[in-house]
Amino acid sequence: MPIYDALALFSGGLDSILAARTVAAQGLKVLCLHYVSPFFGHPDRLDRWREAYGLDIEPVDVGEAYVAMLRDGPAHGVGKGLNPCVDCKILMMSHARGLLERYGAKFLISGEVKGQRPMSQRRDALDVISRDARVRDLLLRPLCALTLKPTPMEESGLVDRERLHGFNGRGRGPQLALARALGVTAIPQPAGGCLLTERESAKRYLPVLAHHQAPTAADFELANLGRQFWSGSRWMAMGRKQADNAALGALARPGDILLDVEGFPSPLGLIRELPGHAWAPAELEDAAALLASYSPKAVTSGLDVVVLATRVGEAEPQAARLTVRPARESKTGLAEPDWEAQAEAKRGLYGESREDDH
Repeated sequence: MPIYDALALFSGGLDSILAARTVAAQGLKVLCLHYVSPFFGHPDRLDRWREAYGLDIEPVDVGEAYVAMLRDGPAHGVGKGLNPCVDCKILMMSHARGLLERYGAKFLISGEVKGQRPMSQRRDALDVISRDARVRDLLLRPLCALTLKPTPMEESGLVDRERLHGFNGRGRGPQLALARALGVTAIPQPAGGCLLTERESAKRYLPVLAHHQAPTAADFELANLGRQFWSGSRWMAMGRKQADNAALGALARPGDILLDVEGFPSPLGLIRELPGHAWAPAELEDAAALLASYSPKAVTSGLDVVVLATRVGEAEPQAARLTVRPARESKTGLAEPDWEAQAEAKRGLYGESREDDH
């Protein structure tokens, strides 16, 4: 296994690129860690980034640890969406600290800039992150290092402090100038990149957290797909297009129920029964009628249609045949999550929102 001097947290944003390149420019060997979960990460872009930025980059899946943190309640709260930005940094830095010995690395690198983000990059928040992740003497923030106390890496001469930077605040000009100086021409657009910051995504995740006692990363992968319908603890996902249908089929696990309209092009439905909340026959029929209402040809037929319900994982699966009339109005209250209602659920889970990073 290659030996590296430093491990860098690498989101693919400009700050993370510049931080890694700044240290690499001093002749130190840097490995970039690109963290991935159902809420963030682009492992499909790694080859492009490696070529564009001349960096070693490896994906690191923290999906299960991240879901556990959301389930247990982030110690430092969430923003206006469902984003636990301070706890997110603590989780990733703690994880990276645990990889130092594996790669023979001596310290960590982060692209944080003091004052750039109001929730996680205030001076006090930077201190909290370093303290709680137990990386105070291991973390270098190359872009704002000159506004902070020298680290042991600088004091020992391993890193030349005079070749670090003193960026501060939300301005992007210094970063663009540094990119030109380092020969970085592929400038990524500024963006949060985290689905937890977006209300449209957060309202999909909150019912999972509210009704599932032990959610996994796979549950949130499912919540990302197609249309989402909930009634209390009853959960059905439905494809919007063929790619969604294929993805739903791939995510189906033993115990799930797949719904498909017989004889008509239709979305695929996936019912995930949560522990202790089995679906009654009438509830399955209601879900089948709702699914059929999203099949235009089934609706225009004007007839009752058959929806096949197949439980995944049975040794000899036999599809139940549910004869229903397509109906957009659910008798059992299945509906797509509404942000206002989910905001109330969010307050019940996490209290009031903190100042946001976005």
